Amino acid sequence: MSEPDSTSLDALPTEGARPELANLDTWTTPRLVELFIADHDAVTRALADVAARISAAADLVATQLAKGGRLIYAGAGTGGRLAALDAAEIAPSYGVSGRVVAAFAGGVDAMLEGREYYEDDAAQGADELRALAPTADDVVVGISASGRTPYVLGAVDAARSAGAPTIALVCAPGSPLADRVDVALEIATGAEIISGSTRLKGGDAQKAVLNMLSTIAMVRLGRTYGNLMVDVVADNAKLRRRALRAVVQATDASDAAAAAALDAAGGDAKAAIVAILTGAAPDRAKELLARAKGQIRIALGLAAAPD
Repeated sequence: MSEPDSTSLDALPTEGARPELANLDTWTTPRLVELFIADHDAVTRALADVAARISAAADLVATQLAKGGRLIYAGAGTGGRLAALDAAEIAPSYGVSGRVVAAFAGGVDAMLEGREYYEDDAAQGADELRALAPTADDVVVGISASGRTPYVLGAVDAARSAGAPTIALVCAPGSPLADRVDVALEIATGAEIISGSTRLKGGDAQKAVLNMLSTIAMVRLGRTYGNLMVDVVADNAKLRRRALRAVVQATDASDAAAAAALDAAGGDAKAAIVAILTGAAPDRAKELLARAKGQIRIALGLAAAPD
């Protein structure tokens, strides 16, 4: 499939100039700060305009993860870096290892220094996506502000060929990427403060949507209890304290009682919560959670149900 003519980038709203900012370099710092805040508010409004489609995308992600599949991001530039960041943070936050991954143009080196030329290689995007061996149980999200980045288009085409459902996250309407996916999230962020610098409003919108897709999926999968991070991997002092605080907040137990329950459960905050709320032994709490596929509310219901 032929890739879009790069000269058409000039006509994209994300590449546009804002005449009212022609003297931006003469503005005072407080006025510049106000401008950035106003642009942030504009992004929030743009996100609200497509809230229903974001909801549909989040449900699709949750459905695929519930099947045992993966959330696979494919991105380049700012969008790719943000996607790689989101993928890296899911495992320690929600105990979901290897289930959220990212194919990112330029790889790890591009996180540290600009390697934007990788964006133009559709074949590389396809190869790196295929290397992840996608299946129909996975879901692939292509992230591109312009919606026409060759690396991302190649990756999405490879995902479709493998039967994986696809989502586009773009900041320009009517893009080639949006045209070839199952769910298109077109966030109309418009021209940037610095012309063409889509790390600004574009990046703001992309980060917000990535947060929503992955976090809502974790909520749907029972990786939280209420708004508590009960599946956190507590491997440092801050996270151990967070796990303890979650047990305390979920059960109203004292710090000492919560700590004892956590110790008895081998550091498993979910098992500690179920044990405290049901009076069950730690092994019984873990059995209930296994039957409930890790969802605390279901486990509590099972404990209350007659045998």
